[in-house]
Amino acid sequence: MRVLLVEDDTVLGAGVRDQIKAEGHSVDWVTRLDEAGDYIAAATYDLVLLDLMLPDGRGLPFLQALRKKGDVTPVIILTALDQISDRIDGLNAGADDYMVKPFDLAELSARLAAVARRYTGNPNPLVELGDLEVDLAAKSVRRGGKLLALTAREWVLFEGFVQHPGQIISKAQLEDRLYAFDIEIESNTIEVHISRLRKKLGREKIETVRGMGYRLGEV
Repeated sequence: MRVLLVEDDTVLGAGVRDQIKAEGHSVDWVTRLDEAGDYIAAATYDLVLLDLMLPDGRGLPFLQALRKKGDVTPVIILTALDQISDRIDGLNAGADDYMVKPFDLAELSARLAAVARRYTGNPNPLVELGDLEVDLAAKSVRRGGKLLALTAREWVLFEGFVQHPGQIISKAQLEDRLYAFDIEIESNTIEVHISRLRKKLGREKIETVRGMGYRLGEV
């Protein structure tokens, strides 16, 4: 999952960024709303973590503007504003969740995962794909009851297919999912990982759509 973090507190921002990366996600961190707008225009994000008080303005009008443009990217507000009225305003502006600072980083990870699952149409972290049993919360896959040993990179790629069933995911989008690992992406990196996933999961689990990318096979 690719996340945009909009937070001007450098200590909190670093902690949140490191937590998200430790969970195997990629994250871009900006400290201003104008930067956030530029990043959103240039890339596709799976989720936005948005502070409400930024140096160049307030987060709520920014969020409202996104929603008016038809942007449905999930947004979790992170803020020190703790009044019920503030929460109501945030949710009414189009936020999917609202967390008051200070918050526990493990809880943030759980809420991030829960929001992502809701947007895939399945809030249940347990998914069955034919003979595969996938636990999105535990980041584990079993085949015929046997736990499969997926590497962190393999899991990040496979998770993308599970979260977007039936959708074609381009090579560039898959490369974005490896962004968090700070590795050099070579021309055949995705092909190598897809080949390894097929050996572990079954060749039919990931289909190649020539000239477009890959998708989860019929199960």
